[in-house]
Amino acid sequence: MSHIPILLVQLVVILLAARLIGKLFRKIHQPQVIGEMVAGIILGPSLMGTLFPEFSAWLFPIESLGALSAISQLGLILFMFLVGLELDPRSLKERGSTALLVSHFSIIFPFFLGSLLALILYPRLSDNSVSFIHFSIFLGVAMSITAFPVLARILIERKLLNTPLGAISITSAAINDVTGWLLLAVVVLLVRSSESGLPLWLTVAGLLVFLSIMLFLVRPFFEKWGKRLQHTNSVSHDSLALILLLVIISSWFTELLGVHELFGAFIAGVVLPKEHGFVQTITDKLNDLTVVLLLPIFFALTGLRTSINLLNEPGLWLFAGLIILVAITGKFGGAAAAARYSGLSWRESGAVGVLMNTRGLMELVLLNIGLEIGVISPALFAMLVLMAITTTFMTAPLLEWIYYVRVVPGKYAVPVRISDSQSTAEDVAASVTLE
Repeated sequence: MSHIPILLVQLVVILLAARLIGKLFRKIHQPQVIGEMVAGIILGPSLMGTLFPEFSAWLFPIESLGALSAISQLGLILFMFLVGLELDPRSLKERGSTALLVSHFSIIFPFFLGSLLALILYPRLSDNSVSFIHFSIFLGVAMSITAFPVLARILIERKLLNTPLGAISITSAAINDVTGWLLLAVVVLLVRSSESGLPLWLTVAGLLVFLSIMLFLVRPFFEKWGKRLQHTNSVSHDSLALILLLVIISSWFTELLGVHELFGAFIAGVVLPKEHGFVQTITDKLNDLTVVLLLPIFFALTGLRTSINLLNEPGLWLFAGLIILVAITGKFGGAAAAARYSGLSWRESGAVGVLMNTRGLMELVLLNIGLEIGVISPALFAMLVLMAITTTFMTAPLLEWIYYVRVVPGKYAVPVRISDSQSTAEDVAASVTLE
């Protein structure tokens, strides 16, 4: 109980910083979530801890961080559930070969470059306690991820969601996220199985049983149940409690298997019905609290774990620059080349490359998992956080420079829209409200 007063003060400071800095970033035409990510860095040792060390030690004493961590973990579970809820497998099939090609190349090329980069970083930023295979796979995944929710918000704000460019980008990002989380699950599974002593075959068998139950028992049940709810267009408290029980039990089971609780929450969202009214109703009930309060706590904890001062050792800033360069080259190059090969113009291909280079919140979630399981060091964590913020921040200005044509001050001319019969991209992402 002695930590309750300081916890409440922490929540006040985190919420104020997130909203104020987020609004400043909106003034410069950036999604508010980027400002909230930066607010987390400001509250950590990189700035506040350096300029006001005594105040920082009073506001965020180590013994009080357990409560913040628990709250932020709940926020991440709900967020990953919402991300899974927004992914509609039917819409992924409707985008054709272009989206598949873009998504695969935007994973394979940066993953390959990230694995090569591991050869340079491993001797300096890791040690024998971490397997090189685990290190290189994780770094490849970190280079490959795209932030589906942030990308959706950028497309909605720029009125691009229903254009050919928007449909290809949002679908590619959705496929990218699914693939990235599967690869991350493999890394976590390998690391934790080697540490726990639990046979790998037993963990894999348990995971297959879990996926089978979710696909063949839980999904049909909720599809029938969702059709009944669709007539009322509302979700009762009892129904919402049932959904939350599914999310929590799924998270607990995947954590018990040694994968990660966020993977279970993600799968729970994927298997639920995808009728737009159902998705919208659930999202409306859970999204605001998650985005406004719980995720800024996660950003603050990420900031507390990020110490830019660790990069002041000789050569580390050079490594940080190399990581950012490889991340941009791999993601932009792979996506743009695939889009151009599929028949898009150079301008459209460049725009697809820029959009797929958005990493944002999903990257931070991945990096925190990597730090938690010990695959990356605090110094490398700080470098990768800088990379995530840099690549996300550059999306909006680069997109404007490459793609938009100004016809009236303050307004944009956007190319031909896809007809409603050709695209349901808005159904995939319209309710994502990461501002």
